[in-house]
Amino acid sequence: MNEIKHVFGSGVPLLLDDIDTDRIIPARFLRCVTFDGLGEHAFADDRQQDLGHTFNNDKYRSGSVLIAGRNFGCGSSREHAPQSLIRWGIKAFIAESFAEIFFGNCTALGTPAVCASREDLEKLGQLVEEDPTREITIDIEALQLRSGDLEFSVTMPDFARQSLLSGQWDFMNLLLENKADIQKTAQSLPYANNFANA
Repeated sequence: MNEIKHVFGSGVPLLLDDIDTDRIIPARFLRCVTFDGLGEHAFADDRQQDLGHTFNNDKYRSGSVLIAGRNFGCGSSREHAPQSLIRWGIKAFIAESFAEIFFGNCTALGTPAVCASREDLEKLGQLVEEDPTREITIDIEALQLRSGDLEFSVTMPDFARQSLLSGQWDFMNLLLENKADIQKTAQSLPYANNFANA
């Protein structure tokens, strides 16, 4: 089982609101067979227009906890958005709120997305700007974030929390573990047997 109870890493501060999936990964990069290589194109247009963008800043390049604002991942439902950020190096997201489909995609990819108050996010963002190497721990079991002396509560829907803690976010692994039951069910379906004999 791929249980996820804690995530550790340094931060990547991007405390902006309403960042949509078109900004996270522009549409021209969606014409791909796999998600490989998408990481280098994360925020491509924003980075080109703003050379001071967080994702252009080498001091955050080893960061793995993205600190965002309200309604992160809004817009279209493309899975490419969290895929590109994960391939850039992000292992967890913390924001004031998430768009529902983006959040669901993160959970299905085994990447925790937790919410915190704006005040706590601003404190954390400031500390990370002062020291980009500062370690952040997100404790999924306790729903706590710790970074040095800073500690605060985070939230996430219980179904997502339980799927991460139990490892049941990994749908492929669940299918493989239940292969015998799936085969048994398939054999009991008359249309499945007709198809197999055709």
